[in-house]
Amino acid sequence: MEEELGKSRAQKVGSWVFGVSLFFLISFFLAPATLGADSVPRLSGRANAFDYAQDDGWGSWGNGVNEGGIGHNQPAEGLFSWTQINPYAGFIYSFGDLNCHQKYERSWEINGNQMPVCTRDVGIFLGLAIGGWLFSRRGSNRWTITDSFLSVLGPKRLDLIYESSKRKVAAAAIVGISVLPIAIDGFTQMLTSYESTNPVRLITGGAFGVFLGLLIAAMFSAKPSDFDGRPELVRLPGRARLVKNKEEE
Repeated sequence: MEEELGKSRAQKVGSWVFGVSLFFLISFFLAPATLGADSVPRLSGRANAFDYAQDDGWGSWGNGVNEGGIGHNQPAEGLFSWTQINPYAGFIYSFGDLNCHQKYERSWEINGNQMPVCTRDVGIFLGLAIGGWLFSRRGSNRWTITDSFLSVLGPKRLDLIYESSKRKVAAAAIVGISVLPIAIDGFTQMLTSYESTNPVRLITGGAFGVFLGLLIAAMFSAKPSDFDGRPELVRLPGRARLVKNKEEE
């Protein structure tokens, strides 16, 4: 009964992560296709800020003549404002404007229009969708985030991990495998003259995205309340058992 409850929650949460991520992933390709050919010029803005909301005024930093190594001479490329295009594409481009630097040399084009996000972000959302889908199929609520996260590995692998008390090591290894490639590629590019390539950005972003999708699903699936506050009801691999610490008692 407890296992079925844990599976049910994981399936719902994983499906939500998969659905939302897939919506954005498809939209990154579809939004520029809904616009006229060559209507989105080469962009180069900042992350975590609105740069292309208007031609001038609020949120128009990207449409200026920017210096200091950030941005480029946008008037020479052509002005762009996502508030002046269709609502669907406008929403997707506003999402990209806020969350991505939108550097043209790191982005693909659809219908002659630069995509709303760079290839790294495309990879991240592809990975998010894969991670959500995997968790919806293989994940389970196992009280803690770590145990819920590891549940996607399958019983045979988990039996060995839990029998040898290596669950923390296994979780750390997955984090390292997923995060280190994007961290090394990104920081090397930022701190040296090295310039990554779009295929590398896609792959490193995808690996990180899978980890992030699994982590988000595990965070929202790990619910001790499903077990009435009784950790002994949680079924862990390798005959392991959860116990309350002194503070919980």
